[in-house]
Amino acid sequence: MIESNELATLVGRGLSDFLSSRSSIVAQIGPELSPFLDFSREFLSGGKRFRAQFCFRGWQAVSTGRHASGQGGLETVIATCGALELFHAAALVHDDIIDNSDTRRGAPSAHVSFAELHRRSRWDGDPTTFGTGAATLLGDLLLGWSDELLDDGLDQLDDRTAARAARAEFNRMRTEVTAGQYLDILEERAWRDAADDEQRRRAERVLIFKSAKYSIESPLALGALLGGGNEQQLASLRGYGLPLGIAFQLRDDLLGVYGDPAVTGKPSGDDLREGKRTILIALTREALQPGARAILDELLGDPDLDDDQIGLLQATIRDSGAVDQVEKLIQDHVARALSALGEAPINDDARAHLRGLAVAVARRET
Repeated sequence: MIESNELATLVGRGLSDFLSSRSSIVAQIGPELSPFLDFSREFLSGGKRFRAQFCFRGWQAVSTGRHASGQGGLETVIATCGALELFHAAALVHDDIIDNSDTRRGAPSAHVSFAELHRRSRWDGDPTTFGTGAATLLGDLLLGWSDELLDDGLDQLDDRTAARAARAEFNRMRTEVTAGQYLDILEERAWRDAADDEQRRRAERVLIFKSAKYSIESPLALGALLGGGNEQQLASLRGYGLPLGIAFQLRDDLLGVYGDPAVTGKPSGDDLREGKRTILIALTREALQPGARAILDELLGDPDLDDDQIGLLQATIRDSGAVDQVEKLIQDHVARALSALGEAPINDDARAHLRGLAVAVARRET
């Protein structure tokens, strides 16, 4: 039985080998491209690898002897785990550009790193423009590499029907995430177009398609499809994965407002400066009187908010009862996920791992 730490090692080794194979192509073009390669390796060397964990446990949950031991079984699922990590890295690079986030995991974001390279090198032009352009291309490269690694893995799989189904799931995930990202930036700017009683529904739609499905549901489904899962198994895993993905993002929304920078690697209240129209904010607005709601709307999204203003917003949100409501939503969604898991016709070892993952993603501090 492969445990979580061993899986992380296998995925990390697979990513390292894949990056080495692609790096040799890039290196032949010229030494100036070494920052691309260095940042890719550094960015992909860490992280919690939740998506890889869920993909592998989805495969383990349904795998028959034929799928587990046949040609490409384990090799394919490890490659797919790596493809998900590459896809996630690409999404984070692009997300940091869109949100003007200076840090990621306690280190400079990609666009900030490239801007600093420009400054140190004393090149012509604007460092910020260069950093944004270079990071955009890095994100595009990582996105393309995620497709290549997935195809490498699927090519090893005997079951071509399973391979085609997994490819279709990955393609749908990619489209949904992009659509969700657009809805996210749209809500930051067009939220006034929606009635107050529509704010929560629209925030939930962003949460589901930008994060919840691709963080947990799709990785689970990808693994189960590779393992030859039947319709009942897939439906059960999705019934576990989507509510848990919602809980995952709700926790992330709380961390974006109240997280400790020393733990999260991002400034406290970062989501407030970015103007994220989350369920937390929607619930806060529902509870506030018109005057207080107007102040919240005026301050939210100001990139120059100082610590006192951040503290005021944090207190307003907490005093409104919205934090307690979100904590209750997290508990309810985790309970729904665990209920679906308990009834799922899957391998008991995988069920135990998935139960532990549910606790980990709902209670995490980063």
